[in-house]
Amino acid sequence: MTFEPRVALASLSGAADADWARRGAPYAGCAFLGGVALDGPTRGAARAMVEREREEFLPEEPLAFVEAQFRALADVPIRPAVNVRAAGPGPIREAGRLCEHHDAVLEVNAHCRQAEMCAAGAGESLLREPSRLAEQVRAASATGATTSVKLRAELAGVDLPALSRQLEAAGADAVHVDAMDTESVVAEVREACDLFLIANNGVRDRATVREYLGYGADAVSVGRPSDDPEVLARVRAAVEEWFEERTRLPRADGGQP
Repeated sequence: MTFEPRVALASLSGAADADWARRGAPYAGCAFLGGVALDGPTRGAARAMVEREREEFLPEEPLAFVEAQFRALADVPIRPAVNVRAAGPGPIREAGRLCEHHDAVLEVNAHCRQAEMCAAGAGESLLREPSRLAEQVRAASATGATTSVKLRAELAGVDLPALSRQLEAAGADAVHVDAMDTESVVAEVREACDLFLIANNGVRDRATVREYLGYGADAVSVGRPSDDPEVLARVRAAVEEWFEERTRLPRADGGQP
C-alpha cells in the first residue's frame, strides 16, 4: 500500500464523506471515509450514539452509501478508503469486495472507544480480542482489497507491536496507529512489522510530522483539523520536505541514492 503525497485524511464519524475528501485532495494522497457501521449490532450502537448527540453516518443501506461515496470521488486525485465497524467478519468481507472493485482501501476499525460500539463487539474491544480482529482482517484480505487496521495506543493490556505482527500474518497491508500521547509507540510498531505504517494524533505542523516520520512511519494522517487548509498545507509541505531529504542522503558506499 502506498499513496502520494504521504498524507492521509483520517476518518471522522458523521463528517468524513466524499465532499470532505474532495476539499482535502489538494493536500493529501488518501482519504479514509467513515466510520461506517455495517451490521445490526454496530448500527444499533451508532443510533444510540446519535441519541446522545454524536455525529454518525446511518444510511439505510451502508454499502450502497459507501459505493456512492466512491463514485463521487472517481474524478478526484486522491486514493479512496473507508473505515468500517462490524461485530463479525461477514459484513467486512462484503465491504472488502466493494473496496477491491473500486481500488479503495478497506480499514477495519479497532479504534472507536465509545461504550456502545465496544459493547457491540466492535471498535477498540477488538484490541482485547486479537483472534476476532485477525478474523476480520482475513475476511477483508481474502477479497483482494488493500486492508488497513486503525489501532489505538495506551489501552491497558494491549501490546500494539505484537498485535501488529499478528495482523500482518492475517493479511493486513497497513496499520493506522493513533499514538494518543505515546508517540514513540510508532517506533515500536515499526520495529515489529513490515506493514505500511500511518501515524496519527496531533499531526499539525513540521515538528509533529518529522517526529512521526523519524520514528519510522511511512505516512501521517490528519484527524480533526482535516478541514483546515492551512494545517493541511503545512503537513503536506513537511512530509514532502522529509522525503526529499531522504532522496538526497548519500549512500553508505559514498554514492548517491
